[in-house]
Parts: sequence; structure tokens; C-alpha cells
Amino acid sequence: MSVFLYVIFAAVSFLASVAGAICGIGGGVLIKPLLDTFGVLSVASISFLSGCTVLSMSCYSVVKARMSGSSLVDMKTGTPLAIGAALGGVAGKMMFQYLSGLVENKDQVGAVQAGCLLFITLGTLIYTVRKDKIKTRQVTNAGICIAIGLVLGILSSFLGIGGGPINLVVLFYFFSMDTKTAAQNSLYIILFSQIASLVNTLATGSVPEFAIGLLVIMVGCGILGGAAGRMINRRMDAGMVNRLFIGLMIAIMMICVYNMIQFM
Repeated sequence: MSVFLYVIFAAVSFLASVAGAICGIGGGVLIKPLLDTFGVLSVASISFLSGCTVLSMSCYSVVKARMSGSSLVDMKTGTPLAIGAALGGVAGKMMFQYLSGLVENKDQVGAVQAGCLLFITLGTLIYTVRKDKIKTRQVTNAGICIAIGLVLGILSSFLGIGGGPINLVVLFYFFSMDTKTAAQNSLYIILFSQIASLVNTLATGSVPEFAIGLLVIMVGCGILGGAAGRMINRRMDAGMVNRLFIGLMIAIMMICVYNMIQFM
């Protein structure tokens, strides 16, 4: 890879992590499809690097919020969700590896991921625009929370996006959270799912090929982006965060359409 591409990967990781920390979407939902468009690394390598970047950003954001006393995570529901997400993270990674083994052309896996992400993002956008007219629920049962977290973990790990917009929709609808509270709880869930996914990848010896220097740069940019995103988030009201979220969803869908055409 050229120096120019290293700069691009660093910039994407930083900016996506800033947006991820602000909106609670993890950043991988931007990193994965954006870096796929360059076609310089395999789908598996991009998924792994994206997951590590999201892990670093979410870890910084969650720990920093807890240490500063500004955490909005509801531990009664957040912890069962995180446990389910951790289990789902392992299951999603196994699903990705199984699908990769079935197809000879690995680009087809990227097309499937882009298609799934496009569908999920479109549904998220529709819900977000109409959420004021939708009656929400207040789930408190730990078993149901684990099941919901399991589904979120599977989707985030399989798609290599770390969590993404679907986390927010689920938190809006099932737990009646406002935008900022949902953002912090989403990052908490993402942290657990990405830890489990990474441990599974290391334990099974399925780490894809990539340059170590690239991993260090992306992880570092993830932490810096998380720090910048937290600072910006404190200066934005819920309405501004919501508008940014909608804008990101539209951009993600456009990128997904491009990637589907590229990989097919």
C-alpha cells in the first residue's frame, strides 16, 4: 500500500470514529463500506481492521464516560444487552467465516454484506424519520434483553460494522431512550460484541493478512476520534445529533449501492 492509502485509511478511521462517538453507531458502519470501495484489501481484512478500530473507540468512550461520571448507561438493561451482544459477536464471526468458506469469489461476501447493510440502514432511516409517531416500549426482562443483544451482536459482527445504526433503533423502540442516552448504551453494547468477536478470531487462528502498521494507525485514530467525538457530543443537543445521524444513513446507503455494484 502507498503512503497515500495509509493517509486515507487513517482519515476514514478518525472521521468515522468521531461520528460514531457522537451518534453511538460505532464508526464501523462507515469504515467498512468506505474502505471496501478502494478494493486494496480483502473483505475479511477490512472487517477485522474495522472491528479493531471500533473496539478501540468504544473502549475509550465507555471508560472515559464511566470515569468522568457522565455515563448514561442503564446497567440493568445495558449489561444483559452487552452479554447477549458478546454471544452474538462470536456467532456472527462464525457465520462470516462459514460464508467465506462457501464461496470461491470472496468479493461475493462483500456484496452480501453491502446488501444487508443497505437494507438495515434503509429500515433505520425510515424508523428515525417517523419515530415521533411510533409508540415505544420499556423492556426490563433480562432474558429478553439478552436475546435482543444476541441479534445485535450477530448483525454487527457478521457485517463487520461494530454495531451501527440498528443499535439505536432497537434502543429507541424497545427501551424508549432519547438520542444521547441511546448513543452511550449503543457504544457499551458494541464494546462487548467487539471484544467477543476479536477473542474468537484470535482463538480460532483466523486473523486475516494485513500490515501491522495499518492496524496501529487505525486503532490510534479510533481512540483519537472517540475523544474528539465525546467533546463534540457535549456541545450538541439531541436534535443536532439526530440530524447528523440521518445524514450519515443517507451517505451509508449510497456507499452500499456502490459497493454492491463493485462486488457483483
